[in-house]
Formats: sequence, structure tokens, C-alpha cells
Amino acid sequence: MKRIFEDTATAFALKTDSELERAYFIFKMIANEPLVRIGKAITNFAIKTHLPVEKLIRATVFDHFCGGVNEFDCLPTVDRMYEKNVCSVLDYSVEGKDTEDPLDDALAMVLKVLDFVKEKDAIPFAVFKPTGYGRFSLFHKVNKGKTLTAEEQEEWQRVLNRFDKTCKRAHELGVSLLVDAEESWIQDAADLLVEDMMRKYNKEKTIVFNTLQMYRWDRLDYLKNLHKKAREEGFKLGFKVVRGAYMEKENERAEEKGYATPICASKQETDVNFDNAITYMVDHLEDIEIFAGTHNENSSYRLMELMNDRGIKNDDNRVWFGQLYGMSDHISFNLAARGYKVAKYLPFGPVRDVMPYLIRRADENTSVAGQTSRELDLLEKERKRRKI
Repeated sequence: MKRIFEDTATAFALKTDSELERAYFIFKMIANEPLVRIGKAITNFAIKTHLPVEKLIRATVFDHFCGGVNEFDCLPTVDRMYEKNVCSVLDYSVEGKDTEDPLDDALAMVLKVLDFVKEKDAIPFAVFKPTGYGRFSLFHKVNKGKTLTAEEQEEWQRVLNRFDKTCKRAHELGVSLLVDAEESWIQDAADLLVEDMMRKYNKEKTIVFNTLQMYRWDRLDYLKNLHKKAREEGFKLGFKVVRGAYMEKENERAEEKGYATPICASKQETDVNFDNAITYMVDHLEDIEIFAGTHNENSSYRLMELMNDRGIKNDDNRVWFGQLYGMSDHISFNLAARGYKVAKYLPFGPVRDVMPYLIRRADENTSVAGQTSRELDLLEKERKRRKI
């Protein structure tokens, strides 16, 4: 397989010199772990005490990793990327709210994005996160099988209604919907909801996609068991496949509470698990559609090779590659230039509300060995090519 990800001219074609320099500066900062820790603490303090930091955040990390404060803000970025055949997934990245109004606001926003998806080929998917539709602690209680109070039962019904309203709308419009993953101790409750939505709305085509975090050693078995169920009951599956975003939190909680960690013992095991899941799905493409959410070059090459070996065309609509906006442009834009289906997650929302997402991005880049240094190497290569 030709090593296509070194082509920085294609990777950064949309970036102006000043945007390239900003990206280089941001990843230099993220590469410094003590600086990230201090920056997180200062940012959290500034937001909690309502210090006026929005402009600074907006001019740096926010504009690098996010599309804007609302969906209309995102459209120039959506259109620019689509000129290079890179699609967008508008992601209203406000999560973990504990009152009903923001939960209903999240529902209204996702329904609005679904209409965008229908109107614009550049936006092939909508997305929502279960904790955008219900309180974390409520999911946790349902996950543990605890009896809900009458009030909580009504609240859980509202969560179900939000799920169903969203999936029904996606089904009516004939567009696809990604449901993001959560921490392991609430994921089972979310999985059951998504499975019900698949049964209901994935009969003719794949509308609803769940997310598999493959740093969990149990997810491949979950995939195979659900596939068996889906074949027996006559519905299709769609999965976004990722490595996972909560590793440190998962391991710390398991140690603290004295149970076996759900996370693979090593990075290598996670990589094998991810590639095995991708292989399984490619081999059952008649039943399962794939959104491979990965910043890993080897896994991207692996999927390209599988498609080539199985005679699957580059532009087959059942196989998508996905990366986050502001990261891994060398993967996204080089794949798109060769005809593969590619979509960038484009987060948006009020600056303060999106900060938990941005902090997670900083944590992820700091903790993933080689991720930040690879970004820096490629940005440096492009700076030299442009003679900046």
C-alpha cells in the first residue's frame, strides 16, 4: 500500500500560512504536559469565576478545534472542506448538563442539524451524545439496574422520547445518525437504547450508528453478539469504531472501586482489537456499515488494504473514514484526494459550554504517544516546503 500520508501539500492545502503557524503553536503547547495541566486548571478557574477569557480561547484552541459558536458559523468551514471532498459531521459539543432545558436545547439543535444534513451533501451525518439527552447520574442508575423513583421514571421516559424523536426524524429524512460513546459504567444503558432504535429504524437501510470503543476488551464480542441478534431479527447495524477517550478515568475508577478494568492491558492489544473489529465489519458489509473514527495511520492503511483485497471501491458509501477537525489532516485530506469517503467531526457550541470537549482534546493529544509529535513533524515539513 502506497504511503500517502506524507503528502503535506495535500494535507494542509486549505490552511493559510497564519493558520499553519497557529496549528504549530497549539500543538507545541499541547506537547508540554505540565503546561497542559496548568492551562486546564487556569481555564477551569477562569470559566467558573466568569473571567472574560472567551476571546483568548476563541482565538486559539477554539477556532483550531471547533467550527463556531452555532451551526451557521460552521458553514464556511464546511464548504471549504467539501471543495477537497472532505465532509463534515456537525457536532453540538455541549454535554453533561443536569437540568431539563439544556437537554431539550440539545434535542432541538440535533433536529436542526438533521435538516442541514438533508439539505447539504457536505454534511452526511448528524450526531448526538447520550448524556446530551439525559443526566449522567440517571444513566448510571439505569445502568446498575436500580429501581427508579416515579419522578426518575418520568425523567427516563423523556430521555427515551428524545432518542426516539431524533431517530424517527433521521429515518423520515433518510439520513444517518451517529450516537457517541460514554464511560463504561453508563454505556450498557446507552447501548440498550441505541439497539432499540436500530431495531425500529434500521430495517431497510442503516440510519442509526452506535459507537464501539475498542480499548475495551469486551467490545468485539459485543459486536459479534449484536450482529447475530440483528440477523435473526432483521435489522441492519451501523458502527462508528474508535479506540476510546476515557482511558485514564476508566483505569482510575476500576482501581479505586476494586473491579477489573474494562480497558485492554496495552496499546498493542487495543490496536489489535480495533483492527479485528474493522476486519469483521468489512467481512460482513452486507449487514454492517462502518464509520472508522481513527487518527492511527496503520489502521487507516489496514482498512484501505481490506477494501482493496475485497474488491470494495474507494467511494463505497458503506465505509467512511472519520477524524476530528483540527487533527490528522494528513489522513483526512489525502484519503479524500484518492476518492475515499471522509468526514471530519466539526464541534460547535458556546465557548464556555464546549470547554469540556476542548480539555478532553488536550488530554487525548497529551496522553497518546506520538500523536502530537507526528502533528508537529508534518506541520514543520509543510512550513519548510512553504519556506515560512
